[in-house]
Amino acid sequence: MDRVFDRFGPLEPETPVIVSVPHAGRIYPAAMANLARQSHDQLRVLEDRFVDRLASGAAAAGHQVIIAQIARGWIDLNRDEREIDADMVAGNVGKTIHSAKVRGGLGLIPRRTAAGGDIWRGRLTIADVAARINQCFTPYHTQLESMMAAAHDRFGIAVLFDLHSMPPPANRRDAAVAHLVVGDLHGRSTGQRFTSRLIDEARTAGFRTALNVPYAGGYTLARHGQPAAGRHAVQLEVGRQLYLDQSLDQCGAGAQAIGRLVTRLVNALADESLAGQVPLAAE
Repeated sequence: MDRVFDRFGPLEPETPVIVSVPHAGRIYPAAMANLARQSHDQLRVLEDRFVDRLASGAAAAGHQVIIAQIARGWIDLNRDEREIDADMVAGNVGKTIHSAKVRGGLGLIPRRTAAGGDIWRGRLTIADVAARINQCFTPYHTQLESMMAAAHDRFGIAVLFDLHSMPPPANRRDAAVAHLVVGDLHGRSTGQRFTSRLIDEARTAGFRTALNVPYAGGYTLARHGQPAAGRHAVQLEVGRQLYLDQSLDQCGAGAQAIGRLVTRLVNALADESLAGQVPLAAE
């Protein structure tokens, strides 16, 4: 099986913050050549193009980082494993969640792209769907749970920072459109102090920042955010025009600055999570 994810940063948690990047994977399994009617280039529209490169500074600053390497076109790690379009599978897939994302063709296994139409040549098998879940989805979230547990065990709190990118507005000069969107499932996945800190930091740095509109977060936040148990999860969407070139295909002139911003935000979460806590005893 192709590499599903990579980990960066320290092996043991040095801060309570874990950075996850589920949608930037660029590994397309060889099986797609027979199963898919669209090329890898066509499927790149599903990627959070190169947003993983914005997380390198966070790893260098001592935070643990997990980055999906498997392409979103193969399986979407930010969906519930039951968000399956039953019509695209031959056989009984069991109980499914027919969410708005599924209806739009962007379920656990994406069905279509806006420009290219249907992705798959025919209906997928039950075995294929199960293999993608067992080989990709389950290991990714199991690893993420383990990292959150280790951070919580050491610091008494864990904060997941789920990093994504969003398409630019139709008019890139639209002064009303946010550069960044912070999501917390409308307050369900984290304490307000974390979202407030992120927004304050981003606005101080000069970026228009919105909360939950139009992106409030997805499955990753719902699964791993348990504020009452001291496990928080927050999402950040970064406008692609900020760090990609004019074609939105390669990293552009703004990539380094936005990478520094992401590191600043992650550091701020770590600072906020430890505020008021008694320092750990020296070993």
